[in-house]
Amino acid sequence: MIIIRNYKTQMAGRPLTAQRRLLLELISEAKGHLDADELYRLAKEKEPPISLATVYRNLRLFKELGFIAESNLGETHSHFEIKGTVEHYHFICLGCGKIIEFDSPLIVKAINKVQRENDFDITSVQLKLEGYCAKCKEKRK
Repeated sequence: MIIIRNYKTQMAGRPLTAQRRLLLELISEAKGHLDADELYRLAKEKEPPISLATVYRNLRLFKELGFIAESNLGETHSHFEIKGTVEHYHFICLGCGKIIEFDSPLIVKAINKVQRENDFDITSVQLKLEGYCAKCKEKRK
């Protein structure tokens, strides 16, 4: 997998162990955003000896190295996804929990303006918009 080959050269002197490789593969192949418990469940199916502590430790490492993004999507725990080249944001349906990703040049423009005006180096942005998807909006009528 190409994504893993790229990470191998960017591990900041840390080995790309079989467990780290597995976790990166699971996150990159995920259809949506994984929380630590779901990632642990998926990893345990393929590598039974893996521990939840290992999952958390590596999520922290992957985030520090800039491989993954962490988001709080309206729940009490975080979700993780492979960090893309384009910053994106989330619509979250309060009815069914559906998450829709989007990007916006207007938001990027606003972030750059705020950064310039305040002489501030923004390293991460999390924007979530909560409301109701078309299906749930219809059900509420």
